[in-house]
Amino acid sequence: MTQDWGKRTKLVHQGARRSQYGEVAEAIYLTQGFVYPSAEAAEARFVETGADEFIYARYGNPTVAVFEERIAALEGTEDAFATASGMAAVSGALSAMLRAGDHVVSARALFGSCLYILEEILARYGVEITLVDGTDLDQWRAAVRPGTKAVFLETVSNPTLEVIDLKSVAEIAHGVGAQVVVDNVFATPVFSRATELGADVIIYSATKHIDGQGRALGGVICGTREFIRNTVEPYMKHTGGALSPFNAWIMLNGLTTIDLRVRAQAASAQAIAEALQGDPRLARVIYPGLPDHPQHAIAKTQMGGFGTVLSLDLKSGKEAAFRLLNALNVAVISNNLGDARTIVTHPATTTHQRLPEDQKIALGITPGLIRMSVGLEDVADLIADIRAGLDMI
Repeated sequence: MTQDWGKRTKLVHQGARRSQYGEVAEAIYLTQGFVYPSAEAAEARFVETGADEFIYARYGNPTVAVFEERIAALEGTEDAFATASGMAAVSGALSAMLRAGDHVVSARALFGSCLYILEEILARYGVEITLVDGTDLDQWRAAVRPGTKAVFLETVSNPTLEVIDLKSVAEIAHGVGAQVVVDNVFATPVFSRATELGADVIIYSATKHIDGQGRALGGVICGTREFIRNTVEPYMKHTGGALSPFNAWIMLNGLTTIDLRVRAQAASAQAIAEALQGDPRLARVIYPGLPDHPQHAIAKTQMGGFGTVLSLDLKSGKEAAFRLLNALNVAVISNNLGDARTIVTHPATTTHQRLPEDQKIALGITPGLIRMSVGLEDVADLIADIRAGLDMI
């Protein structure tokens, strides 16, 4: 298929495979195995699998392959491997490329499960981990060394929305031969420029904006064909973290509308942040689209959009945060994000609750912090809902 299509065209058509029936929507191939015409054909396929040949659903599947090709085309990478969840993508990408004695430098501001992978799982098996303030380039320079295998970061951190200067970090990492691995969920595939800014491996939780409807788990690792097929695929097919065909089909349907959804959600997030900025009950309104955000300029050039998530830090702490959460009528309390529904959560007691208190404070995860993933509701209703909740404090 042509590679000259625009983004929205790729999101609808890229990688389409049609059976002899000529179906319009992608088919769901709910099969765990595939039949070979002969014993010789089975032997040949296990020796070398063709571009449109399959062995076992854990290794690959026609529906999953369409999703992989489509997301790779969107992200601008040569290939992709779809996984059972976003965390399967994070752990799979890192575990596939690392071994005992390797050194990884990572931004400290990470989702709790990502920190667990680094500090508990990889460290347990002999990988050396160095954590740095991701926004401080001098710390990156001091931490990397000849032989550093990889650097890892969230391009926009969860939940305090720090934006890391990806281009500069990539230059530092590549200077010592390290690969740049990024969790790009908050930047979204719509606003991503990770490939052109120097990322080597780009990871998404497809559970978030790619599905966008809160229906299914999924993840994806994007990178060079050599990395995906010779490093990631052998690890993933033997450890079993592959995406199910049904979930791949759901993700394909999500991709057809992701550009429209994310742009609308980001516009609403901007409007909410601007409406709430300066409210006396809030210590901070955190959103990269606000001029007072410390990395506003970086976000403007690096993303081309500011994302669908903002955070509110209430002056009165946890009690006030809980009162606000419990008073909301439009937004719902949950721990997902990137959904069509506006979702709010209290990171200190949910997604990041396992962190020691001193680490929470160091990362800016205060008792009053609320993370808000903005949905597709009428933005006036969302602003009124939040203001009414603030009045209940």
